[in-house]
Amino acid sequence: MTTRLGRGQCGAHLTLLFTVDDLAAELEEQGSIGAGLCIEDGTEAIAKGEGGESSLVVSFLGEGCISTMYEEVLEVLCSEIPEAGELAWELSIRVRLPVSQGFGMSASGAIAAAIAFQRALGIPHEECLRRAFLVAHIVERRRSSGLGDTTALAAGGVERRLVAGSPYCGPRLENGPGNSEGWTLNTPVLLSWKAETGVHTSQYIDDPRWKDRITGAGEEQMDKLSVGVWNQSRWSELIEASRCFAEASGLSADASRSALLSTVSRAITTANLSEVVCPLLCMLGESVVIVPRNAESDGKFFDRLSGELEVAGLSTFRSRVGPLV
Repeated sequence: MTTRLGRGQCGAHLTLLFTVDDLAAELEEQGSIGAGLCIEDGTEAIAKGEGGESSLVVSFLGEGCISTMYEEVLEVLCSEIPEAGELAWELSIRVRLPVSQGFGMSASGAIAAAIAFQRALGIPHEECLRRAFLVAHIVERRRSSGLGDTTALAAGGVERRLVAGSPYCGPRLENGPGNSEGWTLNTPVLLSWKAETGVHTSQYIDDPRWKDRITGAGEEQMDKLSVGVWNQSRWSELIEASRCFAEASGLSADASRSALLSTVSRAITTANLSEVVCPLLCMLGESVVIVPRNAESDGKFFDRLSGELEVAGLSTFRSRVGPLV
């Protein structure tokens, strides 16, 4: 049998504010409303399928990940496309950012892998993309590793999620219960995080007390952000809503996050950029995304700021808001 090759790629997603909507019986109807940033850098997957007993071997280039997630991606995909279960697969994963730090890397990896498997099988582009979002959403909800990242990535850019749920579902992969939209100016951003691994998302979204606080804070901000046209005129409003959410939810008061914000703020002050940039918590990691107050900025000042952050013992990564999907 001929060797089949496919490649998939997906950027990361930075959740800035959200709710927890996980009570629906069907996984496709669970998720969150909220807002965040889809960025260019994320995960690349290369799939190779050959004749033989059904199997999957996963290898990683860069940051270590968990192979069981990719096994679940293939399992869910096989329920949609039985042919995928008739091959011996090798899957190579390259990630550009750390996992469990609020960068949506589980969703990014699941989407990239689902695309790679399907491209190897010759599935047409639009069908492949829609099914990848559905498969990734199901895997995310099964594992409690995310809520709305796949719905956000289905929009791209600076996104808002207006209705919780998968963006696509059903045998024809028509629009699902989830609804999101985005805009982009390819705004540069700077990510910064502690070297230690962050707390797993499930420790928050599966905890009743955190769920109530997070959802209440998210709903309050989305009551404002969900009204009106969603475009670059809302940039400053999104920044303010993100800061209000972090405070009202109690997430910014966590000792580790509070210390991180203090360190980043000092670096921004030292770099004389307090009037130019703003640090926002990435939910639910121990990380921040530093954004320009002007969405049209070229971000050249990030080189100076990155140096200050690294002197303070933090890791940094430059990226930009990605395109619309």
